[in-house]
Amino acid sequence: MSMLHPHPPAAAGVTSRQMADAIRFLALDAIERAGDGHPGAPLGGAEVATALFTRHLKCNPADPLWADRDRFVLSNGHGSMLLYALGHLSGYAGLPMEQIRRFRDLGSHTHGHPERNPELGIEVTTGPLGQGIANAVGMAVAEAWLSATFGADIVDHRTYALVGDGCLMEGIGHEVISLAGHLKLGKLCFLWDDNRMTDDGVTDFSISEDVRARFRIAGWQVIDADGHDVEAVDAALILARSDPRPTMIACTTTIGKGLPRLEGQRGAHGGRVFAQDLLEARAAAGWTAGPFEVPQPVAEAWRASVEGRNLPVYTAWQARLAALPQAQRALFERLMRGELPDGWVDTLRAHARALAAGAPAQSSNQATADIVDLLAGVIPELFPGAPDLEGPTNCKRVLSAFTADDPGGRYLHYGIREHAMGAMMNGMVAHGGLLPLGATYLVFSDYMRPALRMSALMDLPVITIYSHDSIGIGKNGPTHQPVEFLASLRAMPNMAVFRPADAVETAECWEAALQRRHGPSSMICSRQALPPLRTEASENRSARGAYVLAESEGSARRVTLLATGSEVAIALAARDKLQAEGVPTAVVSMPCWELFETQDAAYRAAVLGKGTVRVAVEAAVKLGWERWIGEDGGFIGMSGFGASGPGDELFAHFGITAEAVVAAARDQL
Repeated sequence: MSMLHPHPPAAAGVTSRQMADAIRFLALDAIERAGDGHPGAPLGGAEVATALFTRHLKCNPADPLWADRDRFVLSNGHGSMLLYALGHLSGYAGLPMEQIRRFRDLGSHTHGHPERNPELGIEVTTGPLGQGIANAVGMAVAEAWLSATFGADIVDHRTYALVGDGCLMEGIGHEVISLAGHLKLGKLCFLWDDNRMTDDGVTDFSISEDVRARFRIAGWQVIDADGHDVEAVDAALILARSDPRPTMIACTTTIGKGLPRLEGQRGAHGGRVFAQDLLEARAAAGWTAGPFEVPQPVAEAWRASVEGRNLPVYTAWQARLAALPQAQRALFERLMRGELPDGWVDTLRAHARALAAGAPAQSSNQATADIVDLLAGVIPELFPGAPDLEGPTNCKRVLSAFTADDPGGRYLHYGIREHAMGAMMNGMVAHGGLLPLGATYLVFSDYMRPALRMSALMDLPVITIYSHDSIGIGKNGPTHQPVEFLASLRAMPNMAVFRPADAVETAECWEAALQRRHGPSSMICSRQALPPLRTEASENRSARGAYVLAESEGSARRVTLLATGSEVAIALAARDKLQAEGVPTAVVSMPCWELFETQDAAYRAAVLGKGTVRVAVEAAVKLGWERWIGEDGGFIGMSGFGASGPGDELFAHFGITAEAVVAAARDQL
C-alpha cells in the first residue's frame, strides 16, 4: 500500500533549485525553438512539480502502465512543456531529448497540448480548461472503487492535478469541486498554480471570490504553500495525506518565474520567447548548460529521486499482486486491461432471442434499462450513473450507490451535473478498472459537449445513454424535444451514434457498443413505446450499422425507405402502402451510420439499392442524410423546433407519417 518514503539522497551538490531549473530551461529552449508555446505555467510551476515528482509521485517509468501508480493530470494543458520536461527528467523512454527538441513538430510526442499517452506519463488529453480536473475526479472515483473492491494492498494510490485559474473559473470546475468534496475523495489533491494572472491580465479583472473558502465550503482541506519553495510544497503534500478530505494546495507563484522580460506579466502566459530571453534567463539563474542540455549531476539527481524512491515500492506491490488468489488476481488484471468477462455476449444474445420471441412493445429507454440491469450481473465493473435522472433512466435498480461511506457502490449520483458526469467518465475509463455508463436526456448532451469531444479525441470507449430522443416525448415541449442533436453527435469524429428501432435492435446495439474498444458511443433511446419489428435474432444485424429489414416484393426494387429509431415503424407502414400500389419497396433500418460506413462498398450498395428512389424518415433535421439519399432524395422529418402536445399528435402535426413518406416516394418515381 502507499506510504511515505524517505527522500533519496540527491547527487552531491545538487539543490532543489537546480532540479527545478532543469524543468525551466528545457521548457524555455523548446518553446524558443518552436517559436510558439506557453512559458508561464512551466516556469511558474517548476518547484511545485519538482516537489511532487521527486518526493511524492508514485510511478515507474520503466513500467509506465503500472496499475497502482499515482495519476498526475496537467489540467492547464497549455503548459505542456512542464509535463514533457518532467517525463524526460523522470526517465520515460518515449521522451528522450530529441522529443523535447521537436516540441510542437508534426509527428512528435510533444504536442502543443498534451495528448493522452500513458506510456509517456500523459494520462489524459488536456487543453480545454476544466476538463483535466474533472478527469482527475473521475480517476479518484475509480481508485476508491478499486481499493474498496480489491483492498489497499493492491490499490492505494493518489490522484494529483496541477490546475490554473482558468480551470477553477470554468463551470465544470464548480461541479467537480462540489461533488469531490461530497464524496470525500481523500486521495485527490489539486495543486493550484495561484499566480493571480490570466491571459487577459490580473485575475482582479474577472474574479473577486475567495477561492480557498470556496474549496473549504465544498468539504476540502485547504493548505497554503509558497509555490517557489520545494520544501514548503513538500510539507503541504505530506499534510495532504493525513486528511480524509480531498486537498487543495494553494501554491503562490509568479507566472513566468525566471524569465526576466516577462516574469509576473500577462505576456508570460503565451508570449513569444526569443534567443535573447534565453541568455538573460541563464544569466539570472546562473545556469551554464547549453540549449537542450541537463548537467549530468542534475539528471542523475532526478533519476535517483524518481527511480530510486519508487523501485522498492513497485517491487513490493508486484509481490503482493502475485500472492493474490488466482481468481482475484485474474479479475484485477482483466479489469485493468479493459477487457470484458467471458459470457456477456452470450447473455445479451440470449436476451435478444427472448425479445424476438416475446415481441414486447416497449421504449428503447426501458429496453436499455433492462439490459443494464442484466449486464450488471455479469460485468462486475459496470458502473452506471445519472445527473439526477435515476427515475426516468432507470439504470440503478438493485445497485447500491457509490458514496463516501460506501465506495464499493456501483451507481453514482452525479447530481444535476451533466458536464461533470461526462468528463468524470472520461477519467474513469482513462484510469482503467471501471466501465462507467452515464444516462441523461438527449437535449442535455450539449451540457456534456466538451467532454464528449475529449472522449472522442482520446479514443476512449465511453458509453452515454440518452433518453427522450425526439418529439415523441410529447407534452414537455420543444425545450426537451431534440431535433438537431442526432446530426450534432454524428458530426463528431470517432463517435458512434446508435438509435435502435425496437427492443431487439436495442440489445444488438448494446452488443456493438460494448465491443467498441476505440471511441465513444451514444445510445439514443425513445421515451415512448416502440412496436416490435424484429421477430428473429439469429444474428446481430445491427452490427453492420444498417440492413434491409423488409425487402421489396414482386419485381425489382424501385423504392428504398431508410429510417432509424421510432420512424422505422413509419417506414414499414409506408412500404405496405407502396407495395399495395404495386411499387416494390424495401425498408432499411439504419441504427448506426458510423458502423455502416465501415462496411464494404458492395454491401452498402446492396442495402441502399443503387438506382432506386430513396426516401429517409427521421424525427430530426435532415442534415447528414444527403449522404445516404443523394442530392435528390426525399426526406420526411423536422425543419424546426417541436411543440407541446401528445406525441402521436405531434408526428401528425409535423407531417412525419406513412402517408407523407408515400407521397415523397411518388414524387420521385
